[in-house]
Amino acid sequence: MVQFPGLAPLLKSPRVCYHLSLFNFHHPGVSSQLPSALERRVTTTSLRHNDGYSRVESGGRIWCRDRPWYSLCSRCVCLDHYLRRRWAAANTLCSGMILVTFILKRYNQELQTSEHFNTAGRTVKSGLVGSAVVSSWTWAATLLQSTGVCYRYGVSGPFWYASGATVQILLFATLAIELKKRAPNAHTFLEVVRARYGTVAHIVFIIFGLVTNILVSLMLIIGGSATVNALTGMPTVAAIYLLPVGVVAYTMVGGLKATILTDWCHTFILLILIILFSLTAYATSETLGSPGAVYDLLVKAADLHPVEGNKDGSYLTMRSKEGAIFFVINIVGNFGTVFLDNGYYNKAIAASPVHALPGYILGGLSWFAIPWLTATTMGLAALALESSPAFPTYPDRMSDADVSAGLVLPLAAVALLGKGGAAATLLIVFMAVTSATSSELIAVSSICTYDLYRTYFKPDASGKRLIYMSHCIVVGYALFIASFSVGLLYAGVSMGFIYLMMGVCVSSAVLPATLTLTWSGQNKWAASVSPILGLIVALIAWLVTAKKECGTLNVACTGSNTPMLVGNVLALLSPLVFVPVLTLVFGLDKYDWKSMMNIRRGDDHDVANEAHVDFESLPEGHVESAAEFEEEQAKLRRAGKISRTTTVILTLAFLVLWPMPMYGSGYIFSKRFFTGWVTVGIIWIFCSFGAVGLFPVYEGRKTLLRTFKYIYMDVTGKWSPNTAMLHTHEVTEGQDGKATPGCVTPAEKGGAKEDISG
Repeated sequence: MVQFPGLAPLLKSPRVCYHLSLFNFHHPGVSSQLPSALERRVTTTSLRHNDGYSRVESGGRIWCRDRPWYSLCSRCVCLDHYLRRRWAAANTLCSGMILVTFILKRYNQELQTSEHFNTAGRTVKSGLVGSAVVSSWTWAATLLQSTGVCYRYGVSGPFWYASGATVQILLFATLAIELKKRAPNAHTFLEVVRARYGTVAHIVFIIFGLVTNILVSLMLIIGGSATVNALTGMPTVAAIYLLPVGVVAYTMVGGLKATILTDWCHTFILLILIILFSLTAYATSETLGSPGAVYDLLVKAADLHPVEGNKDGSYLTMRSKEGAIFFVINIVGNFGTVFLDNGYYNKAIAASPVHALPGYILGGLSWFAIPWLTATTMGLAALALESSPAFPTYPDRMSDADVSAGLVLPLAAVALLGKGGAAATLLIVFMAVTSATSSELIAVSSICTYDLYRTYFKPDASGKRLIYMSHCIVVGYALFIASFSVGLLYAGVSMGFIYLMMGVCVSSAVLPATLTLTWSGQNKWAASVSPILGLIVALIAWLVTAKKECGTLNVACTGSNTPMLVGNVLALLSPLVFVPVLTLVFGLDKYDWKSMMNIRRGDDHDVANEAHVDFESLPEGHVESAAEFEEEQAKLRRAGKISRTTTVILTLAFLVLWPMPMYGSGYIFSKRFFTGWVTVGIIWIFCSFGAVGLFPVYEGRKTLLRTFKYIYMDVTGKWSPNTAMLHTHEVTEGQDGKATPGCVTPAEKGGAKEDISG
């Protein structure tokens, strides 16, 4: 056999795929020396790229499981460098948010107290609340998992994913109003639990809350790092540790306010890129270019690879057995990740009282279009293009492992847009991971700072000490999650597995948590014990079903649809039995809601004094009069009535009125109906862009104009914060009499305005 002594070092090189692309892989001397990590795939055509780079004319190709699938031509190293530059540019956004925090401090006279770090001053308006909700709920899985279920089940997958995860946000709007009404000074939902039930229930919900945050964070980091690895070739472990770096930096500097502003920035860019993908696939692409062309290719794909459990094996029907099972799992699991994630309560706490409801409704309706249109575009594009030489895995289909890892979106993006598609995918995944991770960092920081440190270790902690602890927890939690993610990576646990498993682990606490704010009859034993009993029942049912189905317990078996369905459903519904039984056994509670009102804010006098700022002029130091309090409560009661009616109607529309007639009839889309389906999605995404992309700018226009004016006058030497009246804060009032985003709420309406003319 001919030996290639120079091949061995190349096989150990991090750029092995680039070097291997220069060889003729039909040569037996090369083939025999390939490591097991490489899979030999001989084709009769040359490797094609639509990015304009040179082709490999070897008559065969190598695909490396651990390297980018497009790193196979001799000039793809340029693409690798291109994507790394885009990765660096994405990280620059994090530095930009640190700059924004500095600007707010210098020109808006914002002081980073412990209250401001964790609540953003409690004055955020509906536009920013909506964009924050959208960004927090747009995980890596929102883009990657939804596209994967579309690839598996066809047009039903995106709708099941989107509708099954939208209703939780809509229903949470009611809970957000109740939280603002019952506990106006709370920093976390867990403080409310302790105020009502005491220490035991508090500890139980701390555990469930932290487990929720950990699972969400793991899914974000694992899914994001897998995509970064697939697109850039960066080692997955390196991506795991590097993804949170910029997030930790701006979160530490700006707290919840920086997170909310970053959420808007990320949402704005994300929506533009989704619009780009959809218009390319359905309007401008030479390969696809219209809904009709996509439709024809999907009909052909169904003939070649019919979907088991779908009506007539079609990708163009809502009648999908496995899709319906995923729908139920999706609904159940997402109740836990919304109703038990302190990050969503943080957004409710940060919102101005009258803006919480419209913010969550706006956010929920806007978010629906993101997974629906993204998956309908990229998932169907993957199905339509995988029989084309332009598709990276051609002539093979994607494996289940690749689909579960979330690689449908990047593969389809490169097939559609070449290196631009790869860069766009990298950017949107980076946006999704970093913004949602920032929300999780603040959520965990709030829990550990207020529910653990201040409650059980140092009740008299000063504001400065609380800020220090918040910073330490942000850094420590990021390191913990990154290390945990590495362990799961080597254990073979994917983003898809964690997504399906979350409901099994946490959904048993959803009902007790909801009743804590909505029903005065639930006693402390029902609240404390029913989540634990529900978890035990769910775990047993999940594992027993998996054992019965497969005969063994492993990641593949326990992650299959039937065991996950049983575990998720029992986790959510078992408290429907346990709560009434425990309430009857230990007696009906008659809670008067007063102890929740006694939750105190942090004492930040020391921080204000050190900054030479009058604490009473800050939002944290403003004490409401009795008249203001009653006016606010009246608005919240009215908002509560509206929210209950609105959210129930919208929930029924998304879960029953829209999808079920099509599911029950087994209707297979016609070309005309499919065109209308896609058109509605594109119109919806433009409406979302207006609602959470442009509307926040309009709402904050006065603050923006004032800030730019200050910057100009500062640069030209006409004004300086050092000579300004630091104890007086400019007020810009809206129609409701509240400060606009970024403004400090005054101690008195119509407070003195700063003279900046000279």
